[in-house]
Amino acid sequence: MAPKDENELRHMLYTALTVDGPAALRYPRGNGIGVPLDPGFKHLEIGKGEILREGRDIAILALGSMVYPCLEAAEQLEALGIRATVVNARFMKPLDEALICCLAAENQFLVTAEEGTEAGGFGMHVAALLQDRKIPASILRIAVPDRVIPHGAPNLLHAKYGLDVDGIVEKVKNFASEFPARAELKHRAVPSP
Repeated sequence: MAPKDENELRHMLYTALTVDGPAALRYPRGNGIGVPLDPGFKHLEIGKGEILREGRDIAILALGSMVYPCLEAAEQLEALGIRATVVNARFMKPLDEALICCLAAENQFLVTAEEGTEAGGFGMHVAALLQDRKIPASILRIAVPDRVIPHGAPNLLHAKYGLDVDGIVEKVKNFASEFPARAELKHRAVPSP
């Protein structure tokens, strides 16, 4: 499990304590977003994501601390004419297979965003799921590169490796410009000189 904010962290801790078996919870260091806290705890359905924003051009599956940057990136992408669905994936394992397959079938252009490593990470699990189900989809995986990362402030490291809002927008724009199945998306994503 990977919470998008401190409120969801509380619910995930509660959920982890109620499951029959092991549970893992990943949360980043640093401060929370500053969202209001629910008065009580609620059990989250294991393996179920939540759609936070509807779009029709691409689907962004964000995990944990990447949710809010992806929501902000979706706002900027909309100004470029790219309407993005943003999903709080919540779970790396088990994946929300039904939701992911449905989004891939509708969009054929998916973006995964995670603060974890690209090798063996959330994006690779999504790609493997779609390959196993024989669902053709182009996937852009935004993640930490598979190499030793120096210690530093999270915001500086996010910017360095393109995990901040500007990096996400730039990566999606570049990927959309190379995506042959949607000529209109390509045209909108890369303005003419």
